[in-house]
Amino acid sequence: MKVKTLSRSSRQSTRECVGDVKKVSRNLNPNHHPMQKAREYTRAVTSAKLERMFAKPLCHSLEGHTDGVMVTCPSRNSLRVMASGSADGEVRVWDLASQKGMVAYTRAHNGWVTGLVENPSASESPSFYSCGMDGYVKLWDMNGSGSTSDDPEADGLLNTWRYENGSLKCIDHHLTEEQFATASDHAVDLWNPNRATPIQSFSLWGTDSVNVVKYNPSERCLLAHCSSDRGIGLHDVRVNLGLRKTLLSMRSNCLEWNPMEPQKFVVGNEDFNAYSFDIRKLNEPYMIHKGYVMA
Repeated sequence: MKVKTLSRSSRQSTRECVGDVKKVSRNLNPNHHPMQKAREYTRAVTSAKLERMFAKPLCHSLEGHTDGVMVTCPSRNSLRVMASGSADGEVRVWDLASQKGMVAYTRAHNGWVTGLVENPSASESPSFYSCGMDGYVKLWDMNGSGSTSDDPEADGLLNTWRYENGSLKCIDHHLTEEQFATASDHAVDLWNPNRATPIQSFSLWGTDSVNVVKYNPSERCLLAHCSSDRGIGLHDVRVNLGLRKTLLSMRSNCLEWNPMEPQKFVVGNEDFNAYSFDIRKLNEPYMIHKGYVMA
């Protein structure tokens, strides 16, 4: 009877001192490691995520709101100015260079602030529009004194418009003309700052709530909107006409035009995807962006 024993030198498995790395014997035969590529891929993805986390992409936290921030608006004329609105009706203007607040309007709206947009037609004194669930559109001075008195005009409030048919969900201003558009519970409305009521209303596809409305950056008479009936529509403000509308499987929450290709836009949907559309072929998206795990 033959008995075979393993003979191994102690120098191959024993550390010379306590600080040395422990020696581990491994079998490098690929037949014994069928999941080697999968493990290496997982390690590479984890390493990339950790590298981004340790890169510290957060520059600064702008603190001051006492409730959830619902909407933000960067300035189109200055890289250092930004406005934000919260769920308690407060609107703040921030200086990104000094990372401090410039103006705080604590009684801007009675309820959620749903929309903010800068007034591009204000050349001398910068100002911005805000809208809320209370149905008001207000024009504010960016260099105002803030809510320091009971007089709203002394606080920096320049003008007010009242929407009689419900709440407002979004606002966007024309880039060259003195007009702005709002999204409400029933329609898309076009306003002139010199009038107290909307000059046009688009409710050609029913009375569902409109969540988002945006002007096209190149074709200034073109409006796009997202509604609660899962629809995405286009409007021509010159002829008061709805051009096209398409339906998705779920509701879209946001819309942005492509600044380089103005005939294209992208919407963020509640099915965890973002869809890119071309206005020349609105019946289907030309690209679907996947990867999100929430709406």
